[in-house]
Amino acid sequence: MKKRQKWPLAIVFSIILSSSALFVTGCKAPSDAEIKSVIEITDVETKWVMKEYRQWPNPKLILVPAVTYKIKNKSLEPLHHVNINAIFKEKGATVNLGDSFYAAVRGTPVPPGGLSPALTQKSNFGAEGKNLDHFKLTIGWKSYVVRLFAQWKGSKPVVLGEWPVSNTIDFKEPEPVHMGKETKVPEPKK
Repeated sequence: MKKRQKWPLAIVFSIILSSSALFVTGCKAPSDAEIKSVIEITDVETKWVMKEYRQWPNPKLILVPAVTYKIKNKSLEPLHHVNINAIFKEKGATVNLGDSFYAAVRGTPVPPGGLSPALTQKSNFGAEGKNLDHFKLTIGWKSYVVRLFAQWKGSKPVVLGEWPVSNTIDFKEPEPVHMGKETKVPEPKK
């Protein structure tokens, strides 16, 4: 019967730690400058969109800021696995109004020099009123901005830019059903 040799615990741990250290140093995340040299945000459009709407029993309309953009790949390799975090806040404020995390580039990579399809992100918080007229008649909309942060290849979030949120409202209230309109009953055919 052969005797198994027991390894001292310290040797086992040192082997595990040295092999994991080699793995970690081989997988360095890209720097802020590297990310900005590869990823560019283009075709930015901002507006306010509907989050919640009801006419009855208590009228309520919640509008949230939104941003639509495309990602341009400035590298010579296909661009895979990019996450974008949009932070919405009042201009000059330190507190965020809301945010939106999006796995922007997944299944289909962005080809070298190419653009992603249009991507839209909406804030999870916004402004509340009773109807669209409430927002149109409110004097002095506050100025909001959106900042877009990218994460790629295990990087920390990197700011790609900041854009003002337009006061354009992309929402139309539906016409009330049968309010003030007479419906004509067709006459029977003879």
